[in-house]
Amino acid sequence: MPWFAIEGEALTEAQIQGAVDRTLEEARKRINRDLKRVLLLPPDLTRAHSGAGKITEMFYKALPDAHVEVIPTLGQHVPHTEAENKWMFGSIPEERIFAHDWRGGVTHVATIPASLVKETTHGAADWEIPVDLNTKLMTEQWDLVVNIGHVVPHEVLGFANHNKNYYIGLGGKDTICASHIAAAVYGIENNLGCLVTPLRACYNWSEEEHLKDLPDLYVQIVMHRDADNKLVTSGLFVGDDLETYLQAARKSREQNITTFEKPLKKVVAVMQPDEFRATWVANKAVYRTRMAIADGGELLILAPGVERFGEQPDVDALIRKYGYKGTPRTLELYKTEADMQAIPHGVAHLIHGSSEGRFTITYAPGHLTKEEIEQVGYQYADVKEMEKRYDAAKMKEGWNTMPDGEEVFYISTPSAGLWSTEEKLNNASRLDLS
Repeated sequence: MPWFAIEGEALTEAQIQGAVDRTLEEARKRINRDLKRVLLLPPDLTRAHSGAGKITEMFYKALPDAHVEVIPTLGQHVPHTEAENKWMFGSIPEERIFAHDWRGGVTHVATIPASLVKETTHGAADWEIPVDLNTKLMTEQWDLVVNIGHVVPHEVLGFANHNKNYYIGLGGKDTICASHIAAAVYGIENNLGCLVTPLRACYNWSEEEHLKDLPDLYVQIVMHRDADNKLVTSGLFVGDDLETYLQAARKSREQNITTFEKPLKKVVAVMQPDEFRATWVANKAVYRTRMAIADGGELLILAPGVERFGEQPDVDALIRKYGYKGTPRTLELYKTEADMQAIPHGVAHLIHGSSEGRFTITYAPGHLTKEEIEQVGYQYADVKEMEKRYDAAKMKEGWNTMPDGEEVFYISTPSAGLWSTEEKLNNASRLDLS
């Protein structure tokens, strides 16, 4: 069971500070009384809206006599600049913040056997998943490890955070690749909004088997929109077990999933420029709305910060070469193309980012050309024109009728939720292993 949980319509900064202080008090009782070396594991800036950066700073300030280090759980995302660290983590000194190196900065810990992967995915994937994790995490001595993160519907693991911080956020290339392609072939729409997906079940098993000696705990953040349509913190769940995650995920499922009786003809989604600079992360707009969009409908993504496709040069090149052009084509190419086989997580991303020809995806990026967007299989729109037409200052969350009569469903923060028809969300073929 969780050590404790705090829930409310909108938790105040004082309540959140109190939770931080209580977390450390409980950690001293349950894990280690003498906290000399503490490691904080927050998300990266693509989840900055969760307030996790501020909470990380609170933990840092609450440990003035300890040596505290921070590793943003980047996965394969681009490392933060010093300015981005200051923007997200406030007063934490730059020399205490370390970038995760998913290629050269990991240590092999163990392996999730192919038999378990095959069993949980019902045969969709049948390969092992190596457990290669951040070297600093695994080889240095820590008195306490604090995982801080936002629990929200997620395309690979059903809901984000918990041990995703380890296996993806601090995972090595082989771990990330084997994991993402397994989730992709199992099916993105079989994962979204499920408490325990096949990949999550594999991680849960590995955490019990391989990470039981880590002196760690989880601070799970849940957010929702208040009466003024502002994202606010509605829950903090603190503990060191699976149930801590499950309670947070159940609350997120109640608060962060919007269902419809009928599919939507047009969705306009906004990806904030200070968080989303590549389609790799901005495509959360595709993932989180795809179960709500009608056949023949349109998703328009306003992404003024997007300047590239992949977070890494090799993934960017892969996306430019093959595009988001459907699962059958992508998997057929994967059988023979060496550059695809070298980075399977990129192949998984190509699958996730396709509408499978069912609806149109139109991108309005800030720094990519019409030719670049169309080359990868999307339609292009001018971002200035679209921001003028769908003015954030005038649009309201949800349904909007434009002056010319066009009806659109507007989503200002797609990464904070999931939108689906009731039929798709409650489809009996979607197995939740919880």
